[in-house]
Formats: sequence, structure tokens, C-alpha cells
Amino acid sequence: MNTYHVKKGDKVYVNSGKWKGGVAVISAVLPKKDRVVLEFTDNQSRQPGKRTLKKSQANPNGGIIDRSVSVHVSNVVAYREPADEKKTE
Repeated sequence: MNTYHVKKGDKVYVNSGKWKGGVAVISAVLPKKDRVVLEFTDNQSRQPGKRTLKKSQANPNGGIIDRSVSVHVSNVVAYREPADEKKTE
């Protein structure tokens, strides 16, 4: 079993890929695929993942839905809040 530098509930910074520069919270870890599922905290600047649905009895019109995104675990790093820098004059 692999061990990772992040875990479920951690706040992370995405440093590579389509969602580069975003800050997100890990909602799940997928160890078989070495991926983490992210939920972005700054929804205004990041669009969620999209998925198309076929027509079915449950969804007669089909369509596009929003979903959480997953990225490889190597593309995220633990996020630290920037310290308030007080200038003394």
C-alpha cells in the first residue's frame, strides 16, 4: 500500500494540470489509481469538472452535470496559509 504526503480533508495547492494555481480540499484518495478527488474552495475562479449523461429513465433529457475533479497525487502539495507580514516602521 502506498503512503502519500496528503490525506482526506487536507487543503492543497494544485501545481500542475488544468486546475493549476487552484486551492482545494481533498474529498477522497484513490490509492489504486494514485489520484485524489478535489473540491475547490474558490468556485468563482475555477470551473468544476463536467460530465455528460446519456438519456435514461432517471434523466430523460440527458445533459451535462458538474462533478468533482481528480488529479494525480504528484500534482498537489500541502497548502499553508500565507503568514501576515507586519512591517515595522
